[in-house]
Amino acid sequence: MTTMFTRRGALGLAASTLAFIAPGAAQAAPGLVVRDLNGATFNLAARRGRGALVNFWATWCPPCREEMPALSRFYSRHAGHGLDMIAVSVDKPRDVDAVRRMAGQVSFRVALIGEASENGFGKPGGLPVTYVIDRAGNIAAEMRPDSTPITDASLAAAILPLLKRN
Repeated sequence: MTTMFTRRGALGLAASTLAFIAPGAAQAAPGLVVRDLNGATFNLAARRGRGALVNFWATWCPPCREEMPALSRFYSRHAGHGLDMIAVSVDKPRDVDAVRRMAGQVSFRVALIGEASENGFGKPGGLPVTYVIDRAGNIAAEMRPDSTPITDASLAAAILPLLKRN
């Protein structure tokens, strides 16, 4: 199955069911500096040399909640192999308790979008969306439920090859 995706006005084709960025069209991931719920700073640029997942979600979004267990399992299995992850909630600050409850169920860091001192991704147009960042700091794939649902298999296809590269 081939799917299409739109990213900043560019049209690309995905192999299989994964929305990979077209070869030769590597685009540097935008800056993201955000304080997580524990007060620690996550700086995407400082993680160059490692693979990363940047997930945008919300507590009121059913597809977001549905994909969290798969993201958590995958991160737990691969965090020690050069994978970093942050889930950035677009919830309002008044909803921080609901965000904290969800964060208590996952193995990765969680932050509120309002805590970002730098967010080159902007506020996503649709939720959820997960960006796969390669070791060079480029966006390697964009995963959305309508084109690339988060599953153990889709995560493995998108991320494991990036973790094996030097």
